[in-house]
Amino acid sequence: MADRVLFIGWDRPSRGREEKAVESFNDIVGLFGRMQQEGRLEKLDIVFLDPHGGDLGGYFMLHCSSEQIHAIEDDDDFRDAMARAEVCVDGLGMVEGFTGDAIAREMERYMKAVGTVPQMA
Repeated sequence: MADRVLFIGWDRPSRGREEKAVESFNDIVGLFGRMQQEGRLEKLDIVFLDPHGGDLGGYFMLHCSSEQIHAIEDDDDFRDAMARAEVCVDGLGMVEGFTGDAIAREMERYMKAVGTVPQMA
């Protein structure tokens, strides 16, 4: 079961590049679909957010193992698709995270670190 995630978020299409942004989105969805069929990622969530005044318009959440995430990040097709998206989408960003069973492990790590720091009232 996946205990890691790769979060890829974006703001909105760059003005005047909306059509290219849609093409880029469709290309990436197709790439992730193929990766999922091949077992290279376990689950894909695609989210569009309602307008809220912030700078996050939507995101992909790829549920994977650590090894799968690193293989995806090193994949030439993925890197090419992200480079194409970067020139037509504002605020594109990517970060790794933890989920599932990894939460307990990471919380234990955090609590251990908290124990090394004097607590203030």
